[in-house]
Amino acid sequence: MSFHKITEADSHYDHLEQMSVKEVLKNINDEDKTVPLAVEKALPEIEILTTIVSEKLKNGGRLFYMGAGTSGRLGVVDASEIPPTFGVDHGVVVGLIAGGDIAIRKAVEFAEDSQNQGWEDLKNHQVGINDVVVGIAASGTTPYVIGALEKCNSLGIATGCITCNEGSPLHKTAKFPVVVMVGPEFVSGSSRMKAGTAQKLVLNMISTAAMIQLGRVKGNKMVDMQLSNNKLVERGTRMLMQELNMDQDSAASLLQKHGSVRKAITAYHNE
Repeated sequence: MSFHKITEADSHYDHLEQMSVKEVLKNINDEDKTVPLAVEKALPEIEILTTIVSEKLKNGGRLFYMGAGTSGRLGVVDASEIPPTFGVDHGVVVGLIAGGDIAIRKAVEFAEDSQNQGWEDLKNHQVGINDVVVGIAASGTTPYVIGALEKCNSLGIATGCITCNEGSPLHKTAKFPVVVMVGPEFVSGSSRMKAGTAQKLVLNMISTAAMIQLGRVKGNKMVDMQLSNNKLVERGTRMLMQELNMDQDSAASLLQKHGSVRKAITAYHNE
């Protein structure tokens, strides 16, 4: 399979600087509309990877995301949102970015070009056979990610990827690849746009579906969410009011006593 890096191809639009703000926004929006359709075509691949992730997590393993730049930041964001949303421990889902945490806010030059650093970062977390490592790279050529996945493959550690270039080195390296072909960007090569949107959608799907498989959702509610601010306490109170058909004061008191919606429901039914 020949490899053509479509994420670097010329935009379908030209003379962007001559467009009005209205024209720029409309054209960006028209391009963005194509992203969910591209993700839809990749659903079979997403299902396979999500099933592997779910199985690993059910057996006590962890999910690692690895990326550089925008891709790395998206992985870190998804990983950081899992504990408060679903109540799992920090460290069950881990986001690693080339250049370390400082690269979340500020680009670290050439950090992604190391073939060995990705594996070193994984070793710092004692990655093992029970875990799954998902490389995220729109281009599919990031050495930081590819090198880490190659080492994982050699040790029998499950590997997946999310990329936007079919036939890329990352696509060929990952055992369970997801390829979302979003085409050229509105601004040529700016993969923070459609490619980044596609990656975010796929990450949402993988982590949310996996957490549902782990029983972290009841009905359609986040019953294990951490009550870390007033908004979430109020949401939890409403859940209890609806689930247990009780008034607000009683629900709030029950939630405060037990510390989570799930524990409050269980305790109520056991009393």
